[in-house]
Amino acid sequence: MTTLDGARIGTELPPLRLRPISRTTLALFAGASGDHNPMHIDIDVARSAGLDDVFAHGMLSMAYLGRLLTDWAAPEAIRSYGVRFAAITPVHAEPTATGTVVAIDDVDGERRATLELAVTLADGTVTLTGTAVVAL
Repeated sequence: MTTLDGARIGTELPPLRLRPISRTTLALFAGASGDHNPMHIDIDVARSAGLDDVFAHGMLSMAYLGRLLTDWAAPEAIRSYGVRFAAITPVHAEPTATGTVVAIDDVDGERRATLELAVTLADGTVTLTGTAVVAL
């Protein structure tokens, strides 16, 4: 875990580069999350909906951003966390989770950093954006 003491506006969290999303990853996440939507695990269902293949659960990308945050700050320091789903993550895509401190404020005597977050694929597609507030 990186120290938060030196956080300033513009501080970038160490990027979380992930291995390509495999069918095994999707099946394991479906089991762990309880989200067995066939669009994520059954190629025939995905094709019947006009897609070339299955795609990752949006919540999997949200979990990756959560991991980025907890690699940087202790879970108990996270004051808020929210995301917006922007695009699908196809199977075999290589996501990278990133975050940047965009504000530092004092709230009720507690120093807090506001972060902008994103998950981006190797081709530049941003699949998820978000914000978090972390106590420093």
